[in-house]
Order: sequence, then C-alpha cells, then structure tokens
Amino acid sequence: MPSESEMAEARQKMIAKRFGGASASTGGKGAVRRKKKAASRSSAAQSDVKLSAALKKLGATNIPGIEEVNLFKEDGKVIHFVNPKVQASIAANTYIISGPSDTKPLQELLPSIVSQLGMDNISQLQSAMAAQGGAAGAAPGMPAADDDDDDDDVPDLVDGNFEEVSEA
Repeated sequence: MPSESEMAEARQKMIAKRFGGASASTGGKGAVRRKKKAASRSSAAQSDVKLSAALKKLGATNIPGIEEVNLFKEDGKVIHFVNPKVQASIAANTYIISGPSDTKPLQELLPSIVSQLGMDNISQLQSAMAAQGGAAGAAPGMPAADDDDDDDDVPDLVDGNFEEVSEA
C-alpha cells in the first residue's frame, strides 16, 4: 500500500494531467472552475450601450444627407460638425448630433455661414468687427458703414404738407 506522501504526490500529478497545472478556480470547495477570467467591458462601451438604449426608447430615427451642423454659442464661438450622424425624435423634441467636432471663432467660418446667422449672432459679428477696427476689418463684398455717396438720388425730407411741395 502506498504511503500518504506518495498518494498526495499522485493526486497532484493527476490534477496537473487533467486540468493543466494550476487551477483557475474562483470559488471554494466544489465550485465550477473557469478556464479564463472574463474580460469586463470598458466604461465607454457601457455608456455607448446605455445611450443607444435610451435613444431607442425615445424612438429617434436617423436623418441622412446632412453635410454640416453649426451650433452657435453665446461667447461668439461655433461648434462645427462636418458630416455628423443626426438623429431626431420629433415627439420628444430631441435632436442628437454625434461625430467629430471643432470649436471655432465665428469669424473663421464667416463667408459660408452668413445665411445661418440669427439677429443675436449678427449683432455679435458687428461688435467684433467694430473691435477689430471698423470698416477696415470688414469682410470683402460688404459695404462700409460710412459710405454716404449712395444717397445722392434720394430727395431730402421736407417739413409740412407733401401735396403742396409736389404741386410746386
């Protein structure tokens, strides 16, 4: 009959032969052994999954064919997206814009975004132009503010009755 030390040694050899040496058990006695430790997801991947689940709940649909999106900030900067992924949920009054973006000053995007400017953006632009030096810093194609030679054909206003002046 083999001794206890020989028996323990034989058991270790048997375990090494069956399970490849060191065991990767995570539990106690009688627990199922895992061969590999499961890799956990990164927090960015988890947040993307949560975001897509929330958008699916809102019923957001993709809007194709949008080439650029400009978001105007109050400090005169513009968040500029080129070829973004745009999704919308009209019922929730929610628009989702994702993709690479750049934050640029308003003057840098000027010629192409004039049609997108609102009244507050135009006033910001005028004040920025005045700060740069008035008409000297005006964009090409825009008339200067102090051109008085174009009002030659406009008649002067007269005091009194317009009919009497027109008959004379």
